[in-house]
Amino acid sequence: MTRQTVFSWGRTAPSESDVLALPSRFDTLPALRPDSPSMLPFGNGRSYGDSCLNPGGTLLSTRYLDHFIAFDAATGVLRCEAGVLLSDILKLIVPQGWFLPVTPGTRFVTVGGAIANDVHGKNHLSHGTFGRHVRALALRRSDGATLQCSPHENADWFAATIGGLGLTGVVLWAEIQMRPIASPWVEEQTERFASLDQFFALCRAYADTHEYTVAWIDCSAGAHRVGRGLFTRARHAPADAQPPRHGDRPRSRSMPFTPPFSLVNRLSVGAFNTLHYHRTGRAEPPRLTHCDTFFYPLDHILQWHRMYGPKGFYQYQCVVPPEDARAALHALLSEIGRSGAASFLGVLKQFGPLASPGLLSFPREGFTLALDFPNAGPRLHALFERLDAIVAGTGGRLYPAKDGRMSGACFRAGYPQWEALTPYIDPAFSSGFWRRVTDGATHREMSK
Repeated sequence: MTRQTVFSWGRTAPSESDVLALPSRFDTLPALRPDSPSMLPFGNGRSYGDSCLNPGGTLLSTRYLDHFIAFDAATGVLRCEAGVLLSDILKLIVPQGWFLPVTPGTRFVTVGGAIANDVHGKNHLSHGTFGRHVRALALRRSDGATLQCSPHENADWFAATIGGLGLTGVVLWAEIQMRPIASPWVEEQTERFASLDQFFALCRAYADTHEYTVAWIDCSAGAHRVGRGLFTRARHAPADAQPPRHGDRPRSRSMPFTPPFSLVNRLSVGAFNTLHYHRTGRAEPPRLTHCDTFFYPLDHILQWHRMYGPKGFYQYQCVVPPEDARAALHALLSEIGRSGAASFLGVLKQFGPLASPGLLSFPREGFTLALDFPNAGPRLHALFERLDAIVAGTGGRLYPAKDGRMSGACFRAGYPQWEALTPYIDPAFSSGFWRRVTDGATHREMSK
């Protein structure tokens, strides 16, 4: 066990922790050292804030739990250990005619991380969250007990673990139902929209015909252009699809170093967003795109987070209910525009009514807006507080997997069921995020 400085993907909150690798799913968890107050599973560190960090405590690395246990190519049921990356799953299943039922915007997350954060993708409207497709899992507790959990066995533990931020124990393995595909290609089409009203109209028009819908939103547009962006719709291609002669899978490149300052600023973002918006016609013809390119465009730039410089970046991701979506999104985008904060990665998606299985799962019916901002210190935090007030006014909430700064009050208002998770939290487990958003409330309850 070695004390290390560990970063999450946003690199805003360095964590000094003991890091201990779990060599096998058959081993019991280690006992806590006297100078380590708690432990937490750690996958590939792709959470953006401190939900995967445990400052002053122990991180249990699960990357050695990287074995496939069984895959039925006839039914698409996969059982694998929790440290397996989604990228490894895709290498196994895509050639056999299967695909992940739900995937986030990066394939470099572990199965355990996908479960702990109950990740979502561009098809939430029709397929819900990742946790809806988990058939079973094994949970190892610090007391040595192993629980077999599913929607039908230890169902309460299953619900607490899906979206439970790694706090209920270590997921050893999971069984997941994949979805069939006829080819590795995706039919996609992109068109410009000039307003939020046009965005909502596009969502309605293609909800029943295209499984995947997502929009890039221009957050640098002026007051008279609030809500403009690019709407992309896609579906898996049929078996007889004729892909481009030379394919479209770009070679992966890497951001080789961290520059001394952020390359993302108001000037660079304004220029990029204007060019990006106008490079697409009002309605481009459909085209075939390889699934790697469509689902994971940023994965082709390894270590892309380095472009934000040594101070790192924050992602602000919220969801607002459908009845308040237009007013709330207009207010959020207008506030960002007035602030001058720079964000070239603005993503707007629709969440459907399919209920997430987890107690603390982030998605709910409505619309989710996600934006990356270089860490500009107090000025950026002041903007976030103004955005928080808009989201809270609708009864919306923020995404713990992407958060590194929301207040405890904001978290508890967005997740009023948070106390229902506490009986299932392993007494030896904790995280920087959980202490930050609940300790004050816990102490107040104990003092009553």
